[in-house]
Amino acid sequence: MKNIYCGNLSYSCTEDELRQLFEQFGKVQSAKVIMDRDTGRARGFGFVEMEVESEADQAIESLNGTDFGGRNIIVNEARPRGERRARD
Repeated sequence: MKNIYCGNLSYSCTEDELRQLFEQFGKVQSAKVIMDRDTGRARGFGFVEMEVESEADQAIESLNGTDFGGRNIIVNEARPRGERRARD
């Protein structure tokens, strides 16, 4: 399983649209658009999990820098989540 970071997404992007974009390359386990807690609006990035690593690699290579929803998206392997700092 590979976790993929998707940045510079349109604020109107839905999880279904993100899933459909990646399903061109293989089976998508999950697609999540990150929402702002306070406003309920999308924050412009999300994560996709794909089961087969080679399919995920192909998706990253093919989609990074391409136009999606009028924006050039950033697609790369997600870094492991480090310790989060508490908000003030």
